[in-house]
Amino acid sequence: MLKPHHRLAILLHGGVRSGDGKTGLAMLRYSQGSIVAVIDQDAPGESLEAHTGIERSNPDNSSEEVPVVASVQAALAHRPDALVIGVAPSGGKLPPDWAAEVQGAIASGLSIVNGLHTPLGTDPAVQASLQPHQWIWDIRQEPEGIAIGSGAARELPCRRVLTVGSDMAVGKMSASLTLDQAAREQGLKSRFVGTGQTGIMISGNGIPLDAVRVDFACGAVQQAVLAASQDAEILFVEGQGSLVHPGSTATLPLIRGTQPTHFILVHRAGQTQIRRFEQVTIPPLAQVIELYETVAAAGGAYAPAKVVGIALNTGHLTAAAAEAAIAQTQAETNLPCADVVRQGGGSLLQAILQR
Repeated sequence: MLKPHHRLAILLHGGVRSGDGKTGLAMLRYSQGSIVAVIDQDAPGESLEAHTGIERSNPDNSSEEVPVVASVQAALAHRPDALVIGVAPSGGKLPPDWAAEVQGAIASGLSIVNGLHTPLGTDPAVQASLQPHQWIWDIRQEPEGIAIGSGAARELPCRRVLTVGSDMAVGKMSASLTLDQAAREQGLKSRFVGTGQTGIMISGNGIPLDAVRVDFACGAVQQAVLAASQDAEILFVEGQGSLVHPGSTATLPLIRGTQPTHFILVHRAGQTQIRRFEQVTIPPLAQVIELYETVAAAGGAYAPAKVVGIALNTGHLTAAAAEAAIAQTQAETNLPCADVVRQGGGSLLQAILQR
């Protein structure tokens, strides 16, 4: 739905200072589109890079950062034509003041990119207020024509790299996007397969896996992988959830639908318990690696897939502490390890290509 000519404003109230708002921050880091303003009522006029570490130039003045403004009304001065909802509040429902901002954006002629579970495009009041040039992109919709999985992706000749995690929200999307970029820079025919709302916003294609009925989840992944494999040498499939997490149902369908040839394990440095479920301890990484490889092979029913590298999230550490954590993880697992946001994806890509 998003085109290169679109000028985007990102609704990110509270996200600039806190670092919350994975969708909006990932758009700022990875989207190739024009982002003309970030809307955060807590940080108007403040430096985006100082708070987030993300370097993002103003498309209208490359010597300046993307401006942070207080409201949709203030963002209109920067001439956006679409508003991206950049934070997913608890329960997927917009708080009243955010809803008022979205309504104001629609009234001002902006289109809406909505990654929430609650659709906007089917709301009669929203539909009645749209002008002919406006649209609503509700990303979390089950794809049409899906069926149960059949393991068909195992016959594809291309490499299929699935990022998997020791927990949710550790950086699987960032790792996949960075590796895809590194592969393209080396001249490979690489494709990124988005499986969540943010990955789909950035890449323009994929499946919102958490909107798919569980019976068809493997088939939906398989359909996306088969479609992306045309004329591709390597696919990077965005991981979701974790086999270790007590509430995650997305990882197994991704493994079965992708039929991966390689895994990259993503882990937050120093994390020992599942976030918000501290009673669940993350096993040593060697055991997490064994878990993923065992599940992938299913006792020999499927071709084996190996974890070939560790993408270590060190965003909460100083540079020196990050280097030490990377070295320690590499020694513990005997696998290449890198923080792809700090260091790029080159070393992990080589580990993929060498196997």
